Amino acid sequence: MAKVIAGGFLMTPQRCRLLISLSLLFCTATISAQNSPAPTASASDTEALAKATQNPVASLISVPLQNNSNFNVGPYDRTQDVFNIQPVIPAQLSTHWMLITRIIQPIVWQPDPTANSGGEFGFGDMNPTFFLAPAKPGKLIWGAGPAMVIPTATSTTLGQGKLSFGPSVVALVQPGKWTLGALVNNVWSVAGSGHRPEVNQMTLQYFVNYNLPKGWYLTSAPIVVANWNNQASGDAANGDDTTPGGRWTLPFGGGAGRITRLGFQPVNISAAFYGNSVHPPGASDWGLRLQIALLYPKKPKG
Repeated sequence: MAKVIAGGFLMTPQRCRLLISLSLLFCTATISAQNSPAPTASASDTEALAKATQNPVASLISVPLQNNSNFNVGPYDRTQDVFNIQPVIPAQLSTHWMLITRIIQPIVWQPDPTANSGGEFGFGDMNPTFFLAPAKPGKLIWGAGPAMVIPTATSTTLGQGKLSFGPSVVALVQPGKWTLGALVNNVWSVAGSGHRPEVNQMTLQYFVNYNLPKGWYLTSAPIVVANWNNQASGDAANGDDTTPGGRWTLPFGGGAGRITRLGFQPVNISAAFYGNSVHPPGASDWGLRLQIALLYPKKPKG
């Protein structure tokens, strides 16, 4: 069995997945062990909290812990795991404007694509995004600001090795029990290793949620990726000299989740499956996303 050294610790794929599972379990157990009684939430409170969790620029502090298992990677059908720690922190700038800071720090198990064992485990590149949004939005809720990719990866196989910047925009509406919207950014590399490829990449996440009774909801939130420096289908025949490989990752699918409480702590728990109808050669063709998000709604005044 292949083994990987991570921070002086002998790491195997099994230990990597165990570490991710224990992180979620520890978080859940810590919350459940609290002695404070769980207050009873009304249906309207739960519905409002559900809509806030589905709004990327809501005035709600949340700490999602998300594990993505990407299956059938490479010719040996390996499994890649990406565990994202992604806190969302809103700040009131004035009576009219808010700043929402959204940070994604991945912890990655990347299997060796050329062998049936071995790989790399460590931090991926950090992705902070800052949204300026109206404090009191109308029917159309929106936010805009800069997105960054910071080369924090602990291995060349786990990150791009480039510092990248670009714009990011989110817009959504929430009629009735629905939440419909999209978040898009495009980043370009501005610094980093000269031996690594330049970055010009778009990420688009559209989301459709339908809220059900008792905190349950149905969700579809696939992440579309376009690496503009890779060839699109048919480009090679036209003499395109960009990097060989697929330009697009186009997933489809969805799942379900629930707003509930563990002890006194509100949480958002969800699971979803996604298949990639288009993906670069050797990349995963389907995956499983599991998430638990700790929620910190504002306490009512008075």
